Amino acid sequence: MGPDNTSGHGDASNPGDTSRAAAQTVADRVRRAQDSFSAGERKIAKALLGHYPAAGLESTSALAARAGASAPTVVRFVARLGFAGYRDFQAALRDEVQARRASPLTLPAMITDASDTSELMEVAADVGCAALKQTFAALPAEDFERATELLCDTSRRIVGFGGRFTSMLAEYLDLHLRLMRPDTLLHVRGPGRDEGLVADLGPRDVCVVFDLRRYQRGTVELARFAHGRGATVVLVTDPWLSPVAQFADIVLPARVEAPSPFDSLVAPLALTEALVAAVQARLGPAAARRMRAVDDALADLEPGPGPDLA
Repeated sequence: MGPDNTSGHGDASNPGDTSRAAAQTVADRVRRAQDSFSAGERKIAKALLGHYPAAGLESTSALAARAGASAPTVVRFVARLGFAGYRDFQAALRDEVQARRASPLTLPAMITDASDTSELMEVAADVGCAALKQTFAALPAEDFERATELLCDTSRRIVGFGGRFTSMLAEYLDLHLRLMRPDTLLHVRGPGRDEGLVADLGPRDVCVVFDLRRYQRGTVELARFAHGRGATVVLVTDPWLSPVAQFADIVLPARVEAPSPFDSLVAPLALTEALVAAVQARLGPAAARRMRAVDDALADLEPGPGPDLA
């Protein structure tokens, strides 16, 4: 799979590492440690993730001022994340910036034209399984639950969109949601498309945005516009965090490692399917009634074999 703007791989949470090794990003560390933060450290975490990773590349005093905390609290925050000092913390963030810019033209594949088929299959299985395991191990349970509640709230309209490749994930989610609940829409990409939808965006909308590195400007700007109109923004992104994370209400990161230099949609798709499963479970009988109604309507429109709801 390719990414939205021909992205590549790399994991920059270890200094100098631009390989496909799946070490934790700084954002991963923040999410894992958040329950142990003091009130001041929570302010710093919010400021960092709200302008990630740029806020962490500022001086300790600048980050403290941005968060409304003290410089010593920044030092304690960095130590709690497991870094020896602020210099090491910033080195990890600088490497993440490089990883964000990685592309298939700058990174080698994990297999070559000399690799035999069995090696390709083994590497693909190992990388895919690791990406899935790491994604769900690091997934913030509270954020996942909040996203599920929003998707189940039938008083809200669900609007999905993504970029060149990730729009497929938005469509996949929409196709399932419309079977289980009313009032879901997919934003159609391209100039002169969906002007009415854009004009109508407002506080009743929940925008589910899919954006993987290298992040697509049009996707980011549409999400920013929706946020400005009062819509709730749920972001599915990679560990390095799309710029949409700066104003998203909920951020759900997924790994994108693959055996090729192209970012993989395996873990983001699995995360999307987990949302579908959670919505079906939460809606329960209401989802079943909706699916029967859809089935009956399609049967009336298309006499013959039953409709395919897969």
